[in-house]
Amino acid sequence: MLSVNGLTKAFGSGSNKLQVLKGVDMNIKQGEMVALMGPSGSGKSTLLNIIGGLLAGDEGSITLGKRTYGLKGPSSVVDVRRELVGWIFQDFHLLDNLTAVDNVAMALELSGMSSAEAVQAAETALDKVGLGDRMHFIPDQLSGGQQQRVAIARAIAGNRPVLLADEPTGNLDIASGKEVMALFKELCHDAEHPISILMVTHDPDLASNADRMLLLNDGRTEASDIRSAWGLDDEEDAVSASDDDAEPVVEATGGGEEE
Repeated sequence: MLSVNGLTKAFGSGSNKLQVLKGVDMNIKQGEMVALMGPSGSGKSTLLNIIGGLLAGDEGSITLGKRTYGLKGPSSVVDVRRELVGWIFQDFHLLDNLTAVDNVAMALELSGMSSAEAVQAAETALDKVGLGDRMHFIPDQLSGGQQQRVAIARAIAGNRPVLLADEPTGNLDIASGKEVMALFKELCHDAEHPISILMVTHDPDLASNADRMLLLNDGRTEASDIRSAWGLDDEEDAVSASDDDAEPVVEATGGGEEE
């Protein structure tokens, strides 16, 4: 479903040049959830931004379905953002004055879908995330977990095959975070439209819910497990580390050095 080959990215020039990605190779299968972990500043959000068509890489390629890209600017990969990739952020980015269904439908209308089709697709997506009875509520009338579900519905509406999640539970309580992870699993295992998910997280407990984990370190990815990623001996220490090493939120603007 998604293949990244030899992807590199540097910021700055001359003596100030910082090589963030040094040849990333990774593959994600259809219906697979992969957790991406690594130290702060290792390039996790930069990698997501390039995969999501918000930033151009320097070398290498990305293949998503039949589409190959990776080195062109955001204006040249609008189709990737509209049709292939959905985004989930730590912040929900919902419009306060719009209902849940309108928040989801508006994104579809901006991609060229008619209003009637957009509303129908939005209602279907909200049903899928368990908000069929809340679709006419505005964000202030929803809990944090429900708002994130609206954001997930917005990301999957239109049957986008890949979901990029950047610290998706960072602003949620533990119970809501578990609900979101359970929903991610349901989306991956959906019989009709299985979604592939690449999730950046600092929480080893969340990473353990994924099918597998990749560690991004020194500009490259490698398969890893939770303990080796953190250099820890037991689960209790792993949970403590996730609280102590929280990573700043990076807005996916497609410019500047990560973090």
